[in-house]
Formats: sequence, structure tokens, C-alpha cells
Amino acid sequence: MIYCMNPKEIEIKDFNYNLPDERIAKFPVKQRDHSKLLVYRQGNVTDDFFYNLPDYLPTGGLMVYNNTRVIQARLHFRKETGALIEIFLLEPHLPADYEQMFQTRSTCEWQCLVGNAKKWKEGPLKRIVKTTVGDYELSATRDPNDPQIVRLSWAPVEGNDEQQMQASDELKKNSKEQANNSPQLQLSFAEILDAVGELPIPPYLNRESQESDKTTYQTVYSRIKGSVAAPTAGLHFTDAVLRHIDEKGIEREEVTLHVGAGTFKPVKSERIEGHEMHSEFICVNRKTIERLIAHEAKAIAVGTTSVRTLESLYFIGGKILANKNISADQLHVNQWEPYENGTPTWSALDALQAILDWLNRTHLKSLQTSTQIIIAPGYEYKIVKILITNFHQPQSTLLLLVSAFVKGDWRNIYDYALSHDFRFLSYGDSSILIP
Repeated sequence: MIYCMNPKEIEIKDFNYNLPDERIAKFPVKQRDHSKLLVYRQGNVTDDFFYNLPDYLPTGGLMVYNNTRVIQARLHFRKETGALIEIFLLEPHLPADYEQMFQTRSTCEWQCLVGNAKKWKEGPLKRIVKTTVGDYELSATRDPNDPQIVRLSWAPVEGNDEQQMQASDELKKNSKEQANNSPQLQLSFAEILDAVGELPIPPYLNRESQESDKTTYQTVYSRIKGSVAAPTAGLHFTDAVLRHIDEKGIEREEVTLHVGAGTFKPVKSERIEGHEMHSEFICVNRKTIERLIAHEAKAIAVGTTSVRTLESLYFIGGKILANKNISADQLHVNQWEPYENGTPTWSALDALQAILDWLNRTHLKSLQTSTQIIIAPGYEYKIVKILITNFHQPQSTLLLLVSAFVKGDWRNIYDYALSHDFRFLSYGDSSILIP
């Protein structure tokens, strides 16, 4: 392995390895924290079980994990002709804000992938959704100017007034709005999605989603709805492991990165300069920035999504240092930004302090923006000092990220995992990397 200092010239074939199908975990272990843990320390590799993870963490450290929650993003409609159409929700379009989107109560628009799109050339798709407060009709219409934009609308089915009225008292406890001041309460999009959507488990599992996935494909600390894929390194944590971490004096902070479907997008170009990274929404609270500063900009990252969020903060801070009056919509981190304009001159602490000062000036409680960052060999980590992560697909951008973290020593790690019966990918085992 050549540790390349010009990431755009990296050939993805150099990050290939043989992954037999039987090594891909189709289901998780029965007890989350009883998965295996590979321990990589300064080039040495051993193994343990995940419930012993806190033993490898430095007392007084700061652990950062992603609190995103996977939504049931797959919607299926059947046309009158019998054709099955799948609408895969990617990210909110109108309203664009995730929180507002899930609270809408009659219509919304999403950027989507449409399966079997050739069979849906025009007209709305409709289906009946059975909910705890009666039947609703859900309809989907494509934007004629942009077929990736799908408008979804829903309303109670006429004739189920009695059923709705029977449930209205219970629904009122959880809802502050009523549709058109009628006796029929209008469900939020979050409630509609919970009733009709299917969980988008990874395509490489080669199976249909099951009821158990609704629990096992969420982290125990997931809170903020928006992802179409789980931050899988977090799937191993249990309340018991988190208590052990707390007892050891390790502080914990949350960030939010809503994982997009692009996380499964293979690198098809020979060199990675031809691969376009997906853009992902991130949110970091003021308190988290303050805690990172208190820990001298050093963090233990749970998963590659936390890595992309934390490392993006460095370049966001750099933008603010260059322009203190910069607006929020100008803080997006572009894919190749870390490798352009020479070696940065500001420190990680400078960047974090700049963000905190900007939040104070703008009277914001959190930083909300997006990142398209690609982390590949040649990248120098700024904030993340220890990484907890699963085992990733061959020739993937996630494997590039790991290689950058261990200075090209990824084959040592993966050869050990393959020869010691580790389970791979989303429902597989985990590793802690301490370079």
C-alpha cells in the first residue's frame, strides 16, 4: 500500500479485498454488546468483546456519537395496472428543515429515488394507510420539471368519522394542531411514515426488512429522525456499556449527521477524483463545541459519520476565520476542500473557537449546515484521535477514511478480522482504532 499524498490520484483498486458473502452479517448478534471487538493500537492487533470497550478508552476523554434516527424511508404504491412503484425518501425538499418536515400535517415534498420509474409516467399514485385513528389516503405526485421531487399528501378517508372520533381524545394528547378545525385530527408526516413506511436496511443484506430491524437497526441513543441508513458503529452500544463509560469518567456528546443513501454508493471510477460524494445534513450544538474546546479539540469518534461531522468543523471554522460575517448557507464543506489551497494555518482549537464566537454573534444554539467531505489517504486528522467503527465494503469511501486514519495500515486490520472470524458490514462486529 502506497500512502498517497494526492488523494485525487488514488486508484480504488488498491482498496479491494476478498469479502465472502458468508462473512457479511445478515442479522445482529442477540446481545448488542456481545459482538466482537478488534483492538488496533500502534500497529498491534488483538481482539476482545464490545462490552469491554470502556477498558480501552482514556479516562477523562470525550466520546462523540451520532444521535440520528433511521426513518422508514421506503414507500410502496401499486398502480391499477399492478405495477409496483417504490419511492425512496432521500432528503426533505419542502419544507427543507427536517424537524418541520416531520411535523407537516397535510402535504410535503421530498427528493426521492423512484424504483420502477418507467411504469410511472404521469398521474398520482394512491394507497390506503391504516392508522390507529382510522384510514388515511396517501397520494404521491411527481414534479413534471424535476422527477426526483415527489409531493406527498394525506387526508382521512371519508366515511371513517366514527373511528376517528373514537381515537381523537388519545391523539389530542400528542398533537397541538387540527386539520381545518374539523373533528378529524390530521396526522403528522412522521405518524404517516411510521404507519406505512418500511425501514431501508442495506441492500447488501439481500433480504427483506423484518419487524426486528425496527429495533436492531437503531442505536440505543437515536433521537433525531432523518437518516436512511444507521450509523452502524453505534449499534453495539447498550445502556450498560454507556454506564461503564460514564463511570470511567469519559464524557459523552452528541452530534447529528443524517446519513444519506449515498453511503452505499460504490466508487465506480478508477481514480477517486471521479467519485462524487453525497451531501449530508449536520447539526452540532453550542454545548458540544464548548466541550470540544475544553478537551483541547481531541475526541473519540463513534463511527464514520461522527468523523465526517467532527472533521468538517475544522474547515467550517476556517471559513469563519476568513469571513466573520459569513452566513449559515455559506458554511457547506465541499468534497475536495481539505486538499485545496495549500496547508491550513489555523489550529483545530482556533476553528472551534471561531464557530463558538459565530454562534454567539448570530444568537444560534446550534450549527446547522451540510458536508460533502471525503477523507482519504493524504488527509491529516484534526480532531478525531480514536475511532470506533465497523468493517466496511471493499473499494468504498469508508475504507478510504479508515486507511487515512491508520496511515495506510488497513490491510493489517482487515487481514486479522478475516482470519479471526469477524463479521462484516452494518450488522457485523466492531473495531477500536488507536493510531
